[in-house]
Amino acid sequence: MTATLILWSHAFAALLFGGLTVWTIRASAGGLPRRPLGAALALTALWALAVAGIGAGEMVTRLFETLRNLGWLGFMVTLHRRDANVRPPLALGTVYGVVALVSLAAMVLHVAANVGNPEAAEPIESAVLLLRMLVAVAALVLMQALYSALNPPAGGGLRWILAALAGLWFADFALFCTEYLGAQPHLQSIAARGVAAVAVALAMVTALQRRGQLNVQVSRAVAYQSLSLVAIGAYFALLALATSALATIGGSNARLFQTAFVLGSTAAILTLVSNGWLRAWAKVKLAKHFFRHRYDYRAEWMRFTDTLGAPDGTAPLDERIVKAIADLTESPAGLLLVLEESGLEAGASWNWDRSQLPIAGDSALAAHLAGTGRIIELDRARQDPHSEDATAVPRWMLDAAEAWAIVPLPHMGSLAGAILLARPPLDRALDWEDFDLLKVAGRQVASYLAEARAQEALADAQRFDEFNRRFAFILHDIKNLVSQLTLTARNAERHADKPEFRADMIATLQDSAERMNALLARLSQHHRGRSETPHAVAAFELVQRVASPRQRQHPVTVSGTRSAVAHADPAGLEQLLNHLVQNAIDASPADAPVALAIGADGVNVTIDVIDQGCGMSPAFVRDKLFKPFVSSKPGGFGIGAFEARQLAAAMDGRIEVASREGEGTRFRVILKAAHAADLPRERAA
Repeated sequence: MTATLILWSHAFAALLFGGLTVWTIRASAGGLPRRPLGAALALTALWALAVAGIGAGEMVTRLFETLRNLGWLGFMVTLHRRDANVRPPLALGTVYGVVALVSLAAMVLHVAANVGNPEAAEPIESAVLLLRMLVAVAALVLMQALYSALNPPAGGGLRWILAALAGLWFADFALFCTEYLGAQPHLQSIAARGVAAVAVALAMVTALQRRGQLNVQVSRAVAYQSLSLVAIGAYFALLALATSALATIGGSNARLFQTAFVLGSTAAILTLVSNGWLRAWAKVKLAKHFFRHRYDYRAEWMRFTDTLGAPDGTAPLDERIVKAIADLTESPAGLLLVLEESGLEAGASWNWDRSQLPIAGDSALAAHLAGTGRIIELDRARQDPHSEDATAVPRWMLDAAEAWAIVPLPHMGSLAGAILLARPPLDRALDWEDFDLLKVAGRQVASYLAEARAQEALADAQRFDEFNRRFAFILHDIKNLVSQLTLTARNAERHADKPEFRADMIATLQDSAERMNALLARLSQHHRGRSETPHAVAAFELVQRVASPRQRQHPVTVSGTRSAVAHADPAGLEQLLNHLVQNAIDASPADAPVALAIGADGVNVTIDVIDQGCGMSPAFVRDKLFKPFVSSKPGGFGIGAFEARQLAAAMDGRIEVASREGEGTRFRVILKAAHAADLPRERAA
């Protein structure tokens, strides 16, 4: 039953692949390379026919299997050449060549095992199985790389072909593993391989009906990873061959020789791989000889922007700027030179020893970089001390052996700074690609640096603006105090001989002095004066305290709920009411009283300031009343209402205004209510 399944599955697969060959040659194949695809399909059909008619283990079948593998590898490498935008890098061609050589080597060893010494046939066939397994694994890796490089949906049909090929080689790998573990292939595994070949052929029929243009882009990382995988596979294959040879010629000490060889070769490989200089050398050589460009610009730019855009808390921006530039050239350290009045001075650093840095700046280097915008190679400056670059570079940079290059940071026609790079592990001269990349990166980091400096200047300006705003408020309060003291001085001329007046005058002077001290404290940016955290406040007592000094100069009445308790800052609420009451007095006739009314409903506490003055129009209330520096009074600062609303908002309150021209105005301060039990002990008592 199994033999019949092997025969008919492989025969049906041969029929399908043969039909696909004719179809591919005669049709357009959806933009696919017809000749390489047709050749690969034809060789696959011959291989399946050989398995069905001759057997899986015969030499002719092995020959067609090798040709089939070479055909599909040729088809895959042709796909890279069909890309109109990217020339296939030499690295990938090398990978395909190595895999093809391994496949041919397996075939040659199989021939040698069948025509040579029968005693050596078994270890040679074991090595052949290892090589066939290596070819299958390498082909799977290459197809994964090609599959990832396709640009959907243009490569939809091709993706189906590669997925089908992956199934074909995976079936090969499973068969080889079974044969290696069991010393001979199982018939069930060969039958499963035939069924897999039929499934692959059917998948390719579906794939060839999906037409589309190819757009294959090979990344540098895929090329490096593919080379690494091939190198690892070659190492294991060499290890298998060497251990097999030692088992043949080693005699009784074969196991000892094998162990020593495996441990020694593994230690040597690990030592070489861990060497930073060797890794840098290999990377430079691969980039130089296998690719058109030294840098993978997409990967470098993504790493560059990720470093610059790292979240706050990882490292300061200046340090990230240095690291971003240094990473481009594999430099292990860097130093930011900041433009100051004295020239370029040492700023932030990344892995740079700051103990030998000078204190003074250098104006000659700053002028040279600003004028030329040129990247300076310090090794050339050391070789030619009389060159323009050498005369501009300070002596300490030339004496520092690790100093390698200076990258200027131009921004908007001026110099924002410069970055001094340390010598990379693999010392080399800068070429045109380095210069172009560093110039573009220098302009980019210069914009980041200029933006950071602009943010710092804006923060300083905001601090000055805050100081000026507080000073404007204080001027308004001083104006009110001056008015109060002027009135006291005028009344003193007529009532100085009265004891009651003298007592009121002393109280007024003490209150004015206390308020002036509070104003001085408010000028400090680290001191909030008498403000407190909002808490329970007896509203009626506070309103009376505000009204008492005003009652000497103008009629002021206080009425309402005496038990009202508000959630407020006492100093802030007092200052707020002082503004509103003073404005009401200024707007009222001399004989018209200003009324203060306190209300409470259990949720809110309201304090109304009511005058009978000239009133305000709705447009003025809406557009100008709470705008700073806008006032309807001659000589007014326009600050009182603005600050009153800010103070109310700071206590989670608000101010409502009702006014009518010719009838007067009512300001209502609405605060959250508090419980009497929350009053301070001395106040509650």
